[in-house]
Amino acid sequence: MTTDFYQAIFYSLIIYVLLLVLSRLMGKKFIAQLTFFDFITAITIGTISGSFITAEVKGAYLLLSPVVFAIAVITTGFISLKSVPARKFIEGEPVIAIQNGKILEKNLGKMRLNIDNLMMMLREKKVFELSEVEFAVLEPSGKLSVLKKSQNLPLTPSDVNIETKYKGMSSEIIRDGKIVEQNLRQNNLTHQWLYNQLLAKGVRDLNDVFLASLSTDGILYFDLKNDKLDYVQEVDDDQ
Repeated sequence: MTTDFYQAIFYSLIIYVLLLVLSRLMGKKFIAQLTFFDFITAITIGTISGSFITAEVKGAYLLLSPVVFAIAVITTGFISLKSVPARKFIEGEPVIAIQNGKILEKNLGKMRLNIDNLMMMLREKKVFELSEVEFAVLEPSGKLSVLKKSQNLPLTPSDVNIETKYKGMSSEIIRDGKIVEQNLRQNNLTHQWLYNQLLAKGVRDLNDVFLASLSTDGILYFDLKNDKLDYVQEVDDDQ
């Protein structure tokens, strides 16, 4: 193995880690709303990174760079799949932008979003009045998920003068066989209550649960890792 071989691997990994860190520092706004300036910035960073590798690595060893990048991406994806802390760092977390109809300015600042960006993303969701929004969550993908207030949903009960009750977001209580302690505490629930709910559903091992979420009306929904289905529905046009 020559020095160029190891240099190609080393510099490719350095550039990959640097780009990963820069993408996290630039925030979700960079992903969600790619302005002309952001577009130029992305091209410039890519060009500089490519030029650096070209200057440091010569000959056929340049072909190693895309291979190393591909392996790094696959490895990163595997690590994020197995480790929650790694997933939070690599992919980020959902961030609440609007809660109970109130804009959370501090969260907007963390996401590097201004009010114009937020209003544009709301309009893309066909929401033109801020007063219609109960919750708005910026996802790790950079997309905005919006929950309208119950009286502003399509075919709303208010159209027929029916009173509505508060509808918030469900809380994840179990994820990948692990209890989400913070959500359990926020809902004033105990481990004993949760285990009783599991037993009532015939679940004896916490590791069998893929997801358990609690709705605002206190109903706990379970999805098991090994669901016993008679058959798996195929989406196929073949007869």
